[in-house]
Amino acid sequence: MGGSQQGTSGASKPKRADARRNEGVLLDAAAAVFVASGVEAPIRDIAAEAGVGTATIYRHFPTRADLIVAVYRHQVEALAEAGPSLLVTGPSPYDALARWIDLFVNFVVTKQGLATVLQSDDPCFDPLHSYFVERLVPVCGQLLDAAAASGEIRPGMDAYSLMRGVGGLCAGAGGNRGYDARQMVELLVAGLRQAA
Repeated sequence: MGGSQQGTSGASKPKRADARRNEGVLLDAAAAVFVASGVEAPIRDIAAEAGVGTATIYRHFPTRADLIVAVYRHQVEALAEAGPSLLVTGPSPYDALARWIDLFVNFVVTKQGLATVLQSDDPCFDPLHSYFVERLVPVCGQLLDAAAASGEIRPGMDAYSLMRGVGGLCAGAGGNRGYDARQMVELLVAGLRQAA
């Protein structure tokens, strides 16, 4: 019992900025390797991509499941943070929405590399879909609302439906190299525009 309380207090201790940065580099490297080689890729490949030793990866992520969950959460958080930032820095709310959807496509493509393991029976992956929905649907909704308020798109668009549509277009490629999911998503986003 005492050990569990100690672990809990240690888990709540915030990481130093350099430790967060290093972990981010590891997670970005893992995501790139997962996309290229699948989630069963050797840890040494991820270490090489990140420019660290394998012991460093195991110190941060003792199991492959820990690493997979961390990659997924890292990418969801990056997307969640990108939405408000794009609204502030983009030339218009519609442009912010289009850029965010492009980032979402990148996420979906990476997630397809994780799809098999995320749908496995391992209970550690169960909360990830709810986490994804809770973090990203409101961000997409904020972008849609801003674009509608500016008159750039029709009002009343549903964020969850849009995200499912984008996911479906990305999944439609299957093994067909001639299918360009990004082009299809661009057509979908262009279709949101308000008629002049």
